[in-house]
Amino acid sequence: MFKNKIPLSVKQNRAGWMFLLPAVILITVMNFYPMFNALLLSFQSGKGASLEYAGLYNYTRMFSDKVFMQSMFNCFFYLVIQVPIMLVLALILASVLNRKDLRFKGLFRTAIFLPCATSLVSYSTIFRSLFSTDGLINTVLLKTGILQTAYDFLGHPMSARFVIIIALIWRWTGYNMVFYLAALQNIDYSVYEAAKIDGASAWDSFWKITVPLLKPTILLTLIMSTNGTLQLFDESVNLTSGGPGSMSMTMSHYIYDTSFRFVPNFGYSAAMSFVILVLVMVLAIIQMKVGDKRD
Repeated sequence: MFKNKIPLSVKQNRAGWMFLLPAVILITVMNFYPMFNALLLSFQSGKGASLEYAGLYNYTRMFSDKVFMQSMFNCFFYLVIQVPIMLVLALILASVLNRKDLRFKGLFRTAIFLPCATSLVSYSTIFRSLFSTDGLINTVLLKTGILQTAYDFLGHPMSARFVIIIALIWRWTGYNMVFYLAALQNIDYSVYEAAKIDGASAWDSFWKITVPLLKPTILLTLIMSTNGTLQLFDESVNLTSGGPGSMSMTMSHYIYDTSFRFVPNFGYSAAMSFVILVLVMVLAIIQMKVGDKRD
């Protein structure tokens, strides 16, 4: 009698799942299970461990919470101003540093990327020192006669927000530049040489060759930057402490405060976390629909 032989495709499928199973279990236990519990927690209200089912109370409460609405406004303010400037700078720098005739480009690439390797707490502390009333920026402005008295950059809402924007641009431009440099390596340099022979200027080559061919990478960095900005935490906590008042506070900073700094309100914090998740998802979908024009 012939034994029933298991097809090779079935064996390969089983072997693949055996390799994947440990990772699937870990991801489920460490990620999806806590997310599901957080979703259930968002429908509960109370202080500390005394929680009761409250329906949609936590979600409706946000609309009357002035601090949360301010923190949401701040996040979108950073998103609208910082992300476009950062990505445009990263794209320009990548185009310049991709030129074959540029000398010491390895040194320039390293120098521009280096801020990304700096500790988030360290660089926030450095910028806090730079923009303090007795910091380097005020010293230079006073010495050059631009200011007559020291300006409290971190004590005014608008200037405090722009300090965060400057810090974010300084740190993350090099990070995005690396993505663009990697994508530019896949563009044959002969395309630029042919365009130059045809009389195309540097601007024409950049706008009609570089940008169209880098659209997938630009879309990727845009989604990642949007995600990171809406979840901004370290700069708000360590650079401005959310101040003055809550005028530069981010949503993640406020969630941290309501969870650990003030009387714990884990249900409300969980609800705010899921609002951030929904915002990130909606913006990512919109960006993919608008930016991805493939047939």
